[in-house]
Amino acid sequence: MNLLKPKINWEADYSSKILVLLVFFVVFVFGVRLWFLQILKGEYFAKKSLDNRTRIVKVYAPRGLILDREKKLLAFNEPAYDLAIIREDCKDKDCKEELDSISILLKKDLTELKEKFFTGKKRVKVFEPLILSTNLSFPELAKIESRLYKWPALKIVVRPRRKYNYAYALSHVLGYVSLASEEDLSNDLNLDPGDYIGKSGIEKSYEDILRGKKGKKKLEIDAVGRVFKESLIELPQPGKDLFLSIDLELQNYIYHLLEGKAGAVVVLEPETGQILALVSSPGYDLNRFVFGVKEKEWKSWLKHPFHPLQNKVIQGTYPPGSVFKLVMAGFFLNRLSLDPLESVFCSGDYKLGLRVFRCWRKEGHGWVNLKRALVESCDVYFYKQGEGLDIDELKSFVVASGFSRLTLIDLPYEKAGFFPSKEWKRKRFREGWQKGENLNISIGQGYVLVTPLQVAKFVAGIVNNGITYKPSLLLKEKKMFPETLPFSQKSLEFIRRAMIETVENDRGTARSLKERGIVIGAKTGTAQVVKLKEEDLEKEVEEIPYKYRDHAWMASFGVINQKKYVVVCLMEHGGHGASGSGPIVKKIYTYLKQKNDR
Repeated sequence: MNLLKPKINWEADYSSKILVLLVFFVVFVFGVRLWFLQILKGEYFAKKSLDNRTRIVKVYAPRGLILDREKKLLAFNEPAYDLAIIREDCKDKDCKEELDSISILLKKDLTELKEKFFTGKKRVKVFEPLILSTNLSFPELAKIESRLYKWPALKIVVRPRRKYNYAYALSHVLGYVSLASEEDLSNDLNLDPGDYIGKSGIEKSYEDILRGKKGKKKLEIDAVGRVFKESLIELPQPGKDLFLSIDLELQNYIYHLLEGKAGAVVVLEPETGQILALVSSPGYDLNRFVFGVKEKEWKSWLKHPFHPLQNKVIQGTYPPGSVFKLVMAGFFLNRLSLDPLESVFCSGDYKLGLRVFRCWRKEGHGWVNLKRALVESCDVYFYKQGEGLDIDELKSFVVASGFSRLTLIDLPYEKAGFFPSKEWKRKRFREGWQKGENLNISIGQGYVLVTPLQVAKFVAGIVNNGITYKPSLLLKEKKMFPETLPFSQKSLEFIRRAMIETVENDRGTARSLKERGIVIGAKTGTAQVVKLKEEDLEKEVEEIPYKYRDHAWMASFGVINQKKYVVVCLMEHGGHGASGSGPIVKKIYTYLKQKNDR
């Protein structure tokens, strides 16, 4: 045996070779992987790495301004601070800890916060701000700012917030913006949770013009979520400004005239269709909607007997009363070829079968022709001439005169009013049209309903030689969509003269409007709400319960220094037209004259 010959351990030698091969294999695999990541896919992963530390966020566009015809600011924007959360920076996927902390710190209902969070998750990407609370107060803002280092997922978002000047006086013209609802978000893919959109008035009608378009900016974020660099990649496009035809001074003046009352006034230029004032009283504070109206406040508005949320100029539908006699006069002259000199004797009442229809003047007017019937507003004359009319023929004339259809003003939720027909009566009551209903219709009672704006547009046509225009609230719009009243020029001149005499004649029902230096024509109207009991007929207006009092109308036109105006006033439960609406209309003409004389 050779003791010096080394003993070979074949098992250990084999294991060493396997280990060496394994090491070489691992190095090879890592090398291939490194080549794959650094060379073959290097550009792709470099971009992905950059994406992980950058975010693209939206930049809010300021909403367009709204100004009056003299460029006075009516609606503008101011900075507001909202609280948002970025989900990918939360400590868990449902951001439970952050939501709990916000609820405690800001004293917000946790259920509401969670509802906003889970609703917003469906529409907002994980790296985008999801708005949880809007319009933070400065104390709330300070609380959040001082604790942001604890919650990297929370962000303060600065955005433009709507602000309204003269919010009450212009409430039914401007309308308001409010948070977009789920339905709004579903209908418009450009909206995000927390966005504000127009909900009524001009704000709603011109939402697409006023809103503008959001921009984009790139944020570079460090490991704890802090922004260390930002750059604008797409400029936001501000909304376009709107100049209204409204005269702010006149609007404010009229609103204060109506303070504490329920009513509507519209002032327009008959030669252009532009509206100078559109006032519905009472108004409400538009700015409350920007901050969010509390349920208690909302209910108080809904229950208010004067209905402040209703735009009475375009949504209030009322019996026109004797104002409708202007339409009836046109119908008699143009469709029935009535001789305006033909006289009817008014004894104070008119009998039809077993029924007695009374004139407002108990002792009667004596013998009256058409002009005197308009000037003194004799009911019996219109009973007599209207008794045999065909209601469907009258409806055709009424619709052609602009009633029972929309005026197409640039405001949402306008109502068309109503005028009956034989077919409607059969469907509604399962009976035919009666002659007594002709008598009621002839003096603007019964089933006829109109809006103050419809009356104003109609009177504008009388003044403007039969041409009417769409009532417009935009300064750049004039003489839009012209239409022609179904009146001959001769009949228009006749009615204009009768309206002027109603003011200038000592027996005219609108004689209280007479003003030196102004040519005014008018028609009063007292629209019955309910049939009063016999014992209530002799009572003063103030002695009758408010809800049973008549509505007071005054429809008028005026010429001041060759400039024409139409002024229509409707006072809900205001009593008689001359006493309920007359003083307001007179003050408006006095104001317009003073303004023209400056």
